Amino acid sequence: MRAANKNRRGNSRKQWILLSLTAAVIIVGVWFTSSSFYPFLKGYFLYKTEQVKADDLPKEEEEKTEAPPAVEEEPEEPADETPLYAEMPTVGDYMGDLLIPKLEATLPIIHGTDEDELEKGVGHFAGSVMPGEEDNTVLSGHRDTVFRRLGEVGKGDLLTVKTAAGEFTYKVKRVRIVDKDDRTVIVPKPKATLTVTTCYPFNYIGDAPKRYILVADLVDKQLNS
Repeated sequence: MRAANKNRRGNSRKQWILLSLTAAVIIVGVWFTSSSFYPFLKGYFLYKTEQVKADDLPKEEEEKTEAPPAVEEEPEEPADETPLYAEMPTVGDYMGDLLIPKLEATLPIIHGTDEDELEKGVGHFAGSVMPGEEDNTVLSGHRDTVFRRLGEVGKGDLLTVKTAAGEFTYKVKRVRIVDKDDRTVIVPKPKATLTVTTCYPFNYIGDAPKRYILVADLVDKQLNS
């Protein structure tokens, strides 16, 4: 009798455990189908089986795949290599005028800086470039003739050179006073420069020991047609 009762209690316990497990499986199934986990797996499956079309992709992904617009490069303009002067002057030739607006002076320029040329006007150092060209154009004159008032010209003043090639205007950027044997006044320059030199001091009697130097940059040019 006692053994039969014990068997009935054991069977009832097994049935209860079985019913609990069944209920747990049903609850998990309901959660799986109603949560976002199910759509995620479904979408992943469709993607892998290529059932998702390209049009269904987000617009941001499409924009990332677009190539950037091509940039057209403007062609470089060829450099103008036409020389300013078709012919170079010879020593003693008149080659133009030096205009000093501050002094209201117009002075002839002679090619060369020997005494014969300096007696005729402002001398152009033959070892320097012609006016208007890139590099250093050097002009010299006597302090007691053409350049007796050059000391009144200083930084910011204009100097204009007229030649057969055109009209070239320079602006004084620096005033220097150097020893008479200083050769830095004729050194090459990286751009169009005008260097004007004369003896100094202006009122010195005899052979002056120094030089008064104007260094000017090209600021405007008007070429002859």
